[in-house]
Order: sequence, then C-alpha cells, then structure tokens
Amino acid sequence: MSERAKTHTKKQTGEARGFSLLEMMISMAILVAISGVVMSGLLQTTHTEGSVQNRTEMHAAVRSATELMQQEIGQAGRISLPPITNIQITTAIPVSGTFNPGSYTATLTSGATAGMFVGEYLVVDAGSNQETVRISAISGNTITAWFNIAHAANIPVNVQGGFGTGVVPETSVGMLNGSDATHLKIYGDINGDGNMVYVEYTCDWAGSGNLYRSETAFNAASVSANQVLLPNLYNQGNPNNTPCFVYQEQPTNCNATSATSPCFVTDVAVTLTVQTALPDPSTGQYQRETKALLNVSPRNVFDAYQLFSFSPTRVQPMPATIGPCATGSTACLTGF
Repeated sequence: MSERAKTHTKKQTGEARGFSLLEMMISMAILVAISGVVMSGLLQTTHTEGSVQNRTEMHAAVRSATELMQQEIGQAGRISLPPITNIQITTAIPVSGTFNPGSYTATLTSGATAGMFVGEYLVVDAGSNQETVRISAISGNTITAWFNIAHAANIPVNVQGGFGTGVVPETSVGMLNGSDATHLKIYGDINGDGNMVYVEYTCDWAGSGNLYRSETAFNAASVSANQVLLPNLYNQGNPNNTPCFVYQEQPTNCNATSATSPCFVTDVAVTLTVQTALPDPSTGQYQRETKALLNVSPRNVFDAYQLFSFSPTRVQPMPATIGPCATGSTACLTGF
C-alpha cells in the first residue's frame, strides 16, 4: 500500500472515532456546573431587583403622602375670600337718613358671600373710614353686621388674620369631635386657591391598614368619602407605640371651650410606619420603614396665636360647619 493510501485511511479512521462516553459525561458535567452558576446569579439578581423595587415603591408612596401632609398642615388656618376681583359693599351705609352706629344690611359683589360665614371678621373701607365688622347674618348676596362708621357705596371688603383652630385641637382639651392620635383635622384655604376646605386624615393602621384623606368644602352639608392616600400601614403600629399624630397646644393648660385661654395647635408631629406590598423575594419577610415629620408648624395658626393677646379680631372664629361655634352648635363637619 502506498504512503498516500495509508495516510488517507488513518484520516478516515480518526474522523469516525468522535468522543468517548467518558469524555461526553465530563463535558456535560462541566456544562451543568456552569449553567448552575449562571442561573444562580440570574436568580439572585432577580431577587435583588425585586427587593429594590419593593422598597422603592414603599419609599415613594410614604414620601409622597408625607410631603402632601406637610404642605397642607402648613396651610391650615389660612383664611381667604372667594377668588373674585374687587369684592365690595355696593350699597351705602346707611342707604339714606342719619347714620347711627348699629346693625345694617349691606349688599356685596355677586358671589362673594359663598366664602363667608356667620361670625367672620371683615375689614371694610380704607383709610380713616376703615373698620372691622363681624357678620351676624348672611342671605343671598347680603350680609348683616354692626357698623360704627358710615360708608359710601362701592367700598372694598377684605379679610385678615387666620383661624386659631385651623388645626382642630384635640378632644382631650375640650374640643368637640376634635383631632386625636389617629385623626388629623385641618381647615382653611388649604390649596391656596381662595376656596376654604375641611381636610381630614385618618390613620387606620389597626383596621384596613390604610391612611385615608378626605377633602370637603367648608360649608358642605356632609363630609366627602375617604380616599386611600397611603396603603400598607404596618398593622402593629409605630415603634414605641408612637401615635400617628401628636399635637403641641398653646398656651399651657389651655381649654378649647375657654374664651380667655383657647387652644392653638402650633406644632404637629406625624409618624407613619409602612411595609412593602409584597414580601421580600430573598427573605420572604415584609420590609418596613418608619417616616417621621417632627414639629410641622401651621404658620397661620401660629400667627393667630401671636395675635390673640392684642388683636382678637384678627383671630377668626371656627365656622359652624367645621366645629362647635360660639352658640354651641354641634351640627358640624367634624361631628359627622
């Protein structure tokens, strides 16, 4: 046989030989080991991403809720008239005859009385004729109040001061249906748009596990339905049994029913403990986070507190639809 034929025969024999069974098993074992390492890494990455996503969603939700609360508490107690240009008393006081200090009915710019309430202090006129009057009755576009000065027609009307009870004081200091550890009640021009509203937060950690919020026009007949603001409150509450809402009332030993020493909530602390919507993929446990807002000051209430001792007409009374008024009415929003 020639050398060329021998070489050709060897090549054919080598090509047909392939892997042995042992070589095949070793190769498969290596492949399985590598695949296992890769799959383990992918699974760990998936778990890590799930943990991060859970915590991110929880953190974003509680941050959004507390930022809104901080903003609205800061606005509590703000008073305003409806967003109408140049609100005026359009009739002269008196309309005719000799003026004597007394109770007069005055017609206002159309729509202006929609944001007014009995007991409210209004600043009328300007310059030496300016005075503060208190509304004793409202009917249509007219108000009744005690005037000490005669006024010409088309005089300006403004409102000043703030609500001393913009954050409704606690039931524990004598306020009927007041705020408490799980209910934060505030009112005023909360949204800064000239419309006064009543806002209530309910921290239902022991029941539904939700933080609720409702917003109602201050003179509505009933409170609007609750809306879920923050879900997944931890059902065991906050660390050290800290209440959801804590209030600092001034002055010391105040009483909400006292005319000489009423209560002003000058600071609110909010503490919320939440947990993730889903268990952690790695541990199977729910992740938790506690968010605390300390000393959130309702600036309008604080201003009213400072004004109270020397300018009581700049401290606006609580509208009867919000809480008990001077006549002791209990038909109020916080009573529903």
